[in-house]
Amino acid sequence: MSKKILISVVGPTAIGKTKLAIELANHFNAEIISADSRQFFKEMQIGTAAPNSQELASAPHHFIHHKSIHENYSVGDFEKEAIALLSHLFAKNDYVVMVGGSGLYSDVITKGLDKFPNVSPDIRKNLNEILKKEGIGPLQRQLKVLDEKSSNSIDLANPHRLIRALEVSIGSGKPYSSFLNKDKEKRPFKTITIGLQADRSIIYDRINKRVEIMIDKGMVEEAKKLYPHRILNALQTVGYKELFRYLDGEWDLEFAISEIKKNTRRFAKRQLTWYRKNQDIIWFDFNMSKADVFQKIDKEIITVQNE
Repeated sequence: MSKKILISVVGPTAIGKTKLAIELANHFNAEIISADSRQFFKEMQIGTAAPNSQELASAPHHFIHHKSIHENYSVGDFEKEAIALLSHLFAKNDYVVMVGGSGLYSDVITKGLDKFPNVSPDIRKNLNEILKKEGIGPLQRQLKVLDEKSSNSIDLANPHRLIRALEVSIGSGKPYSSFLNKDKEKRPFKTITIGLQADRSIIYDRINKRVEIMIDKGMVEEAKKLYPHRILNALQTVGYKELFRYLDGEWDLEFAISEIKKNTRRFAKRQLTWYRKNQDIIWFDFNMSKADVFQKIDKEIITVQNE
């Protein structure tokens, strides 16, 4: 009996994951699930480098612009919806392609979600008040005291991730990191993970060019429309945060754009750090030939089917 296989495409931002995912979907006559948490929101199109209309028409996509920034949507919500969709897609085909640069969202599908204790919503409320009144610094320092391991591993510039780690640490009395990587529910499919990589200078150059393209496409105008909603969690992300400071009059536009490039490069570095923890990723140079990728995947499929 053939096994169901999820082909997951990962790698740093601007490396070419969307193009490869579409080629794989067409090769296997499969559909694509996006695991890019920034591309879920329909109001954030230019600044998230979401697939364009031509790319979306090239293969069936799911979880692209399906939510509003005004909706609360967690990684747990994504896991529940994506696993249900995978069950439906695997009933039609032995293969599904998943693509995205959000390591946590990819991992939650392939490995399952860590289980955390329930904590009082008042803790999050208090932490958000501190963020609003005093900025992110006090929260970063507090996490270092309560859970140095998490402080060294999560994106401390992401207030949503920071507050989540703090509320669990405070509410449970145990470090957030102590709840990670426990036994999880086994998935009814196998995963083959393909990673794209390049020299750091090439990645950074591609990022800089992508930012310039997004600006040319109207990202500043997009940020202006979103500016009244800038306190929403979905908008606490690279690209929009910098432009909001420009719109606040703190920075000029040229400096804001340079900060977007710098912070996106830092984001790519964190992505690579996350992926290096996964020893199962099959890495390819971003300029690899399709034939090489398909040949390697076909070999992996044979191995999986014989397990």
